[in-house]
Amino acid sequence: MALDSYDRAILKALQRDGRITKAGLAERVNLTPSPVWERLKRLEASGVIAGYAARLSLKKLAPVTTVMVEVVLKQHRAADFERFESRIRATPEVIDCQATGGGIDYVMKVVVRDIDAYQRLMDDLLESGLQIERYYSYVVTKSVKDNAELPLDALLGGDTA
Repeated sequence: MALDSYDRAILKALQRDGRITKAGLAERVNLTPSPVWERLKRLEASGVIAGYAARLSLKKLAPVTTVMVEVVLKQHRAADFERFESRIRATPEVIDCQATGGGIDYVMKVVVRDIDAYQRLMDDLLESGLQIERYYSYVVTKSVKDNAELPLDALLGGDTA
């Protein structure tokens, strides 16, 4: 989908403030509300805007432990990958999972109450027939950058309004 400078400005503004009013969005991107509304509907309909959500502060909700996990499977058949991915999609503690190339099959971000809960989760995954050969755990001690905002200028090139 071709995005002009106004579309990019709309996307950047929404990444920063998903609750912005349409009038506020129009003002921010220097358009009147009607064209902003049409552009917004088009971006949503095309799937460029996948949805809207609130970012929660885990520290404010409860004590949590975040663990980054590298996973290597024993077998590398399509059925093995699908079985693993299906189980991970159904595991709410795994908040992010990326299939990777190279020596590691997956990198996951796991959020649990404590290390004991993490180990119980991993024991359950190991015993569930997923054919996990090995996994490496990295406990997150500090979040240096946790940014859901995509660098649109760098990814798409060109200027935005």
